[in-house]
Amino acid sequence: MRRDSFRKMLDSAIEDRGSRVENRLPARRRGFALYEVLMGVAIFAFGVLALGRAVENCLNASTLNAEEERVHLILANRMAEVQTTPGPPEAAKEFNVDTGYGTVKLIQAAADAGLKDDNGAEISGLHRIVLTAKWTRAGSDQTEQLEFYVYRPG
Repeated sequence: MRRDSFRKMLDSAIEDRGSRVENRLPARRRGFALYEVLMGVAIFAFGVLALGRAVENCLNASTLNAEEERVHLILANRMAEVQTTPGPPEAAKEFNVDTGYGTVKLIQAAADAGLKDDNGAEISGLHRIVLTAKWTRAGSDQTEQLEFYVYRPG
């Protein structure tokens, strides 16, 4: 007796479940659930790929910014050296500086400023300094230049 009542209860539950599933989706829509899931997964995958690309672009921009900051620091340091060195600046000088991103060639060029005062007389002791940094990034040549004046009375 127990076995028969259990079997009836189990059959009843299976019939109930089957009828609920059939009532939930019409016959023509039962196959679309898989397509809907696949479309959702595809949209999610495209979103993840786009997010990965955006992160890659941010990392590249950060690297480029760090490289340019390093070059600006090299130029600023050399400018400070020239300004604090006593005597007239050297007319031409070249350095190679290793930055960790590659070698930067630093070129210094100095000349008399050639400026005149209100009376038309040339101002002596005023030197125009041009510092040029040259480096290569991804196969293309890059240049950054800094120009300033130094007064050395003589």
